Amino acid sequence: MSTPAKRVCLVGLSYRTAPVEVRERLALPEGTLGEAIDQLRARAGIEEALILSTCNRVEVVVTADSRAALDSAVEFLAAARGLDAKWLETYLYRLEDRAAVKHVFRVAASLDSMVLGEPQILGQLKAAYAVARERGALNGLLDAVLTKAFSVAKRVRNETGIARSAVSVSYAAVEIARRIFDDFHTKRVLLVGAGKMSELAARHLKRAGCQQMFLTNRTRSRAEDLARVLGGEVIEYAGFPARLHEMDIVLASSGAAEYVLRKEDLRQALKRRHNRPIYIVDIAVPRNIDPAANDLDGVTLVDIDDLGREVEENRKARAKEAGQAEQIIDEEIDRLLERFSARSVAPTIVSLQEQLDALSRGELEKFRAKLGPLNPEQEQALEAYTRSLLNKIAHGPITELRRAASAPQGEYTIALIRRLFRLESNQ
Repeated sequence: MSTPAKRVCLVGLSYRTAPVEVRERLALPEGTLGEAIDQLRARAGIEEALILSTCNRVEVVVTADSRAALDSAVEFLAAARGLDAKWLETYLYRLEDRAAVKHVFRVAASLDSMVLGEPQILGQLKAAYAVARERGALNGLLDAVLTKAFSVAKRVRNETGIARSAVSVSYAAVEIARRIFDDFHTKRVLLVGAGKMSELAARHLKRAGCQQMFLTNRTRSRAEDLARVLGGEVIEYAGFPARLHEMDIVLASSGAAEYVLRKEDLRQALKRRHNRPIYIVDIAVPRNIDPAANDLDGVTLVDIDDLGREVEENRKARAKEAGQAEQIIDEEIDRLLERFSARSVAPTIVSLQEQLDALSRGELEKFRAKLGPLNPEQEQALEAYTRSLLNKIAHGPITELRRAASAPQGEYTIALIRRLFRLESNQ
């Protein structure tokens, strides 16, 4: 019997299906992804695996023999973060085969991002791919899907204006700040965390006129590196809350597992500022700032979901570019699946050709015995006739096999041809 076809299965949640307080509970720390992939692959039926965990989504993509892999992936996610699987299920989406492949392509091309066209997600997906490859978790179908996803993302960027017209989350943070402060030139900015999101937001603020940058990070060397890039001053991480009253704008994007600033910290800072406003952008998941701080007069606190709503109008303005990108993705999916389909029936086609060839050679030997010795020209003519007859007999079934490979419920046609030509025992 032939082996079951591999399925591409995807389970996950994103900013579309789950609020930030749910996403932060499911988010997997970067340093644990390798071990998590090992645990996922240890589950029955799962072969290849990739885990993508960002501030806006947590997704598991696997190849497996059956749909049971989807249930197994849900159980893995719940167990990995100590969550109740039934509770988690209400926020999850499950995708299979073409729908799963299309989702991966759309994520890579930033069509499913909170900020349409932002480039960061492609880098995050490539980093997740690198971790999975390092753990030996990609060695076939899923590897091919992801490799194709990267080339699709490149084509989308080259052939559409999505990347050129993108408005980032960090830029949206600056736009909100403009509603609070008339002039940025005298404003003091504190970056809590030295990651890419902090750097991008800080660069937007500098272009808007901010000149005074302060940076703090658990690892001081990383803060110093970013300070050299931005021309800022480093503050010791342990003591930065004591300097909070000096700051007009705070950008928080650290990897801390708990709040780095609480409501009381902001209350004390406001007193020392005589209630002059503080604008705080919390773009970390899990969140860095206690949401209760937003209740204080003088504090404007926005998180990643608030910024998502800010850029929604920009998404609508780019609908035309997105439509073109969707067409590119559909074209590329068709090509990829046709290639996979052709590969899936290749062993059957080879078996059919070998079967017919063996039959024709057997019959040819019988006729040779009856005809007696043949001269070279007669031998060639007889073999040519046999090959021609063989090709005519094989043409119809092979054409149907190739058509069935990409047709809905085509597996029934393939199974019928295998039975008719008694190929079941060959694989």
